[in-house]
Amino acid sequence: MPLRHGQAPTPIWVLLAADAPPRLKRGGELGVIFRNGLPVPTLLDWRGLDGAAAAEPLTERPPTPPGGEASFTIPLRRAGTLLCDLRLLGNSQTLPTRPLPLVIEENNPVAADRDEMFLVEDWRLKSDGMACAPGIEAKDASAPIYTVNGQVSPEIALRSHERIRFRFINGCQRQIIALKIDGHEVRVISLDGAPAEPFVARDSALVLAPGGRVDALIDAAASAMASEILLHDGKDAHSLARLVPAGAGPAVRPAPLPAARPLPDDGLPARLDLAGALRIDLVLEGREWVMPAGFSASTPAAFKAKRGRTIVLALSNHAELATTFHLHGHHFWLLDRLDDGWKPFWLDTLAVEPGQTQRIAFAAEFSGRWLLESSRNDWAAPRLVRWFSVE
Repeated sequence: MPLRHGQAPTPIWVLLAADAPPRLKRGGELGVIFRNGLPVPTLLDWRGLDGAAAAEPLTERPPTPPGGEASFTIPLRRAGTLLCDLRLLGNSQTLPTRPLPLVIEENNPVAADRDEMFLVEDWRLKSDGMACAPGIEAKDASAPIYTVNGQVSPEIALRSHERIRFRFINGCQRQIIALKIDGHEVRVISLDGAPAEPFVARDSALVLAPGGRVDALIDAAASAMASEILLHDGKDAHSLARLVPAGAGPAVRPAPLPAARPLPDDGLPARLDLAGALRIDLVLEGREWVMPAGFSASTPAAFKAKRGRTIVLALSNHAELATTFHLHGHHFWLLDRLDDGWKPFWLDTLAVEPGQTQRIAFAAEFSGRWLLESSRNDWAAPRLVRWFSVE
């Protein structure tokens, strides 16, 4: 894949599917056949796939060896934008890998003229032009190169009064990013694959932790003007892509579409019993956390809960950098700092700033053994895991 103008393609490892990205219907089951054509053991790691214990990496599914094959069935319980990758065992590997977005479609989606994937990835090239994998210090590597759907600085055409549903995904290895869409109102309808009451993003900006997903609607004006989509990585702003007028063709319709209604209910709990919750303090680094290659289910669980119990986790970040936390198999509420109020949306991934503690709550809906993931906002930082059980 070429990352610089005039440069020869840079080899990487890629997760491929028959359809890219796969688009599936909510309900029923999906049979997965995974063939490992890489020279190293690997496994599939999912984001947004609630209650699929048979697909859970490490706790249920061991790594697939080179040339090996694994098959399993997963339930498609909820609609949304999902992500699947090979990165769980990717610390210090030979080459970086690309994630695979998936779409599980709603039975009654919001009105939109187009449904566009917007996968942001970061790459670092060594002095010999080879892309380097995360988890090791990249001393001779270039500054980050950012791509959208595998392209550098793509242009996305808009027609007058057209509505596009963008599925923004942070596919970066470790980097928390902010996206700024100049000249357009950005109306968020889903976070981490779970429906949200539609709201307008402040200053048309979105913040995404690695693996985070935001579905948002953008309505083109009657006379669309070219505008930038900027990425800020905490140090610098980068021109990531451009929205451009489609040309002299007619408007999609004579007037803009009306305000979007919420996405249909996706079966997430209407309320959580916070008063009777099991409360756990969880520091996001320490000797209890291990790199995935050294994981063993015989190590003590971070916690155990009965099915149906509400869990409140106090996530503390003692590191000097922001740390991303990901909960497997379930979505959670982000609780307010001073009381047990909660933000009006669901998440499965959260960035915790240095020295801060964030509290989250979720219903232990699904039996099984599930991973907890933690990684610092640093290219050289390893991905770490623990596990919990719902019985």
